[in-house]
Amino acid sequence: MANKSSTSLIAGLAIAAAVGVGAYVYHGTGQAAAPESQFVLLNGTTKTTADMKGKVTLVNFWATSCTTCVAEMPEIIKTYDKYKDRGYDTLAVAMSYDPPSYVVNFAESRKLPFKVAIDNTGTIAKDWGDIQLTPTTFVVNKQGKIVKSYVGAPDFAELHKLIEKLLAEA
Repeated sequence: MANKSSTSLIAGLAIAAAVGVGAYVYHGTGQAAAPESQFVLLNGTTKTTADMKGKVTLVNFWATSCTTCVAEMPEIIKTYDKYKDRGYDTLAVAMSYDPPSYVVNFAESRKLPFKVAIDNTGTIAKDWGDIQLTPTTFVVNKQGKIVKSYVGAPDFAELHKLIEKLLAEA
């Protein structure tokens, strides 16, 4: 059942999609818990939303056919490399329409250093607010709450400030 915060997020994303906004940033007054999801990673292992607790995690919904996704990936890699040793993680979730072989090739050829999952059935995208537009990125705090989301590429300087603030929290 959706709470007020997640309903606001979904409404905001729908508005952004309808008006063609390049990047929509969600600034909810409350923090919505990240949806309970199971992610199947390229190496065959699984991770769950519960596994994110205790770390600040960037969850990025993307596709190999999305030019903005491809363009932002070097910055996502730099962000991961900058903070990975301080309790930060990244999970890139490929959309269900993205052919798995393309995702594997992209991850290998770009040497993605973080976890990559394929949402074969579209269930994960649906659970996270019926994601239709890529890239859509969520920042999840150590308690497993979504503190910010972006549709379109984030402002990485702003994102880094947020990550540093969240990493400093208990």
